[in-house]
This record gives sequence, C-alpha cells and structure tokens, in this order.
Amino acid sequence: MRLVVGISGGSGIPYAQGVLQALKDLNVETHLIVSSGAKRVMTAEDSGPQLPDLTALASQVHEDRDLAASVASGSYRTDGMLIIPCSAGTLAKVAHGMADNLLSRAAHVTLKERRPLVLVVREDPLPRPMLLNLLAVHDAGASVMTASPGFYHAPESVAQLLHFVTARVLDQFGLDVPGFRRWKEPSSVREADQ
Repeated sequence: MRLVVGISGGSGIPYAQGVLQALKDLNVETHLIVSSGAKRVMTAEDSGPQLPDLTALASQVHEDRDLAASVASGSYRTDGMLIIPCSAGTLAKVAHGMADNLLSRAAHVTLKERRPLVLVVREDPLPRPMLLNLLAVHDAGASVMTASPGFYHAPESVAQLLHFVTARVLDQFGLDVPGFRRWKEPSSVREADQ
C-alpha cells in the first residue's frame, strides 16, 4: 500500500506523528509533504515532534514547493491521501481546487483520480466559511474527520487519546492499528469469557 501523508499548519502535529508511526509499523509506503505553515507550528510548539522526527518515519519526503514531485501526477498510483492536521487554509485550497503547492496539488490529484482523501481538521470554533469548505470537500469526495478522540475505551494517557484518532483515521483506508479497542469489543480475553 502507498499513501500520501500531508501535514499542514494546524496545531496538532502529534496526530501526524502517530499516523506516520502506525503506517511505518504496518509497512505502508508513505510519501510525506510538510507545508511551510506546519514547519512554523512545529517551532512554535517546541515540546512536540519536530521535522526530523516526522521525516524519519516516512518512506519518502517531498518539498511542498516541488510541483514536479511524483505525487503531483495522477499517473503516479497511490492508495489515497490524508492531511493531518488540516489547517483552515489548506482546507480552503482543497475545497476550491487551488493547487499552488504540492500539498494542495496532491489533494487535488487524489480527488480527481477518485482515490480516498481524508482531511483531519483540528480548529474550533468553526466559522461559516470553514463549514462551507468542509461541505465542499465532502461533496467532492473527501472524508472529513475531526481530531477528537472517543472516551469509551477508558484512556489513561494522552498517548491513548492520540492512538484512538490514529486508528479511526486509518480505518478510512481499511487499515487496522494494533491495540485499538473498538466499541463493544472486549478489552481482554477474560472480559470475552464473561
């Protein structure tokens, strides 16, 4: 399997790190694109993952300004793309077909080729223009998700909350993340026997 992973300038870079780690563990080929906005957010949130942490997890890294990269063409086959986190600006570009950088171009290609595109937004509250853009990308064929974890699995750490989001995002591509407890599934063999 081959997936394009985009990281844009929304807060929430640890979500991207979790997804990249899970994809590496699942032996999925990843093509990473990090926007200039994401790079600025990483330096502002200096306690979180930094660019070397993320690029080390990717199979291949593309510069956001490289519109001649493989993933800029529909003839380069992938199994889809996800943008995590997806900033309001990147969402607007995808919603309106603005392909002025590799991140938005790869998303455009993913939509035009009818491949799965998952946008994970992490911004609240949602103003009307953003709501309209969410509807536009949905209508264009993308899946829109929020980086909001569930609590039915009784998380005991931030890592477990991040893991929940990772698993739900990768569900969109038919990938199972080990250690993810689904709704109404037993958490142990003992519980299954009761």
